[in-house]
Amino acid sequence: MCCLLAVFKIRLIFAIITNFTSFTKWCTIDPMKRTTITFPDDLAHAMDQYVKAQEAPPAVTAVVQAALREYLQERGYLRAYRPLKLRPLGNSGRSDVSTNHDLYLTGVKK
Repeated sequence: MCCLLAVFKIRLIFAIITNFTSFTKWCTIDPMKRTTITFPDDLAHAMDQYVKAQEAPPAVTAVVQAALREYLQERGYLRAYRPLKLRPLGNSGRSDVSTNHDLYLTGVKK
C-alpha cells in the first residue's frame, strides 16, 4: 500500500454510466468525472496511515470523495444528503396494504 501511495499520483476512476438497460432508458444519469490527483508526501503518508488504521480499509477513492464532499458542504457549494422521506397521504381503512400492496394494485384484492 505504501508503494502505491508513494507514486504521488492516484487516479480516481469513475465508470461512465449510460443507458445500461432498457428499463432505465427513461432515467438520465450524468457521467462521472475522471481525474488525476497529485498528493504531496505528507498527505500521501497520512492517507496511508489512515487506511492502515481502519478495520476494513476503505478504497482511496472513497476517502477522497468523503473529504471533498465534506469540504464543499461546509462552504455551501454542495447540499447535504438527505434521505427520501415518504409520508402517508391518508388512511385507506385497510391494515394490510403495506404487505399486500401488489394484490391491491393488480385488483386481485379489493
